[in-house]
Amino acid sequence: MNLIMLGAPGAGKGTQAKRLSDKYEIPHISTGDIFRANIKAQTELGVKAKSYMDQGLLVPDELVVDLVADRLKQDDCVKGFILDGFPRTLVQADSLDKALSAMDAKIDAAVDVDVPDEDIIKRMAGRRACISCGSTYHLQYLKPAVEGVCDRCSDKLVLRVDDEPETVKKRLLVYHEQTQPLIEYYTKKGSLVKVDGTLDIPTITIAILKHLSK
Repeated sequence: MNLIMLGAPGAGKGTQAKRLSDKYEIPHISTGDIFRANIKAQTELGVKAKSYMDQGLLVPDELVVDLVADRLKQDDCVKGFILDGFPRTLVQADSLDKALSAMDAKIDAAVDVDVPDEDIIKRMAGRRACISCGSTYHLQYLKPAVEGVCDRCSDKLVLRVDDEPETVKKRLLVYHEQTQPLIEYYTKKGSLVKVDGTLDIPTITIAILKHLSK
């Protein structure tokens, strides 16, 4: 089962990706994880990516696709994979399809976790992150045992700049401009699975699994 998770920042696609990863026993892969692993291992692709990132530049689509394709060739992807946060644009989606075709593979489904913008802004404003270990919480959905304190390392929890309402609005604008066209792209291919992301987490998972089992 080869899956792509779509949805705006804060829609909960990462949470659903983790649950699907456990269900199908396939890896949950984010481009951030791929970048970090390659940079840490100082691979040829990782060194190239770091050279762009160090200059504050976006890593070119071609290099991102090469990094993703290289990751999908690893042994743990033999039963499938879940891509979270990639592709972000139509160019990346087309390049990914070509790379998978060369591997005699394809995307089985693109799962769109659909949440209205106003809900996302409220949801993100409630998120808190640990300044030390990076663990994340939510004032409504995932409270720490002690308010303002990380369960894991006992350090302070803060509202990240990325989660502030004005920043979230800007991120949503970018999403609608660049990433939302992917919904039409995968709809035309007949592989889009759309679910209501405002429901509770287990209900969303059940809805996704129901679509995927058809």
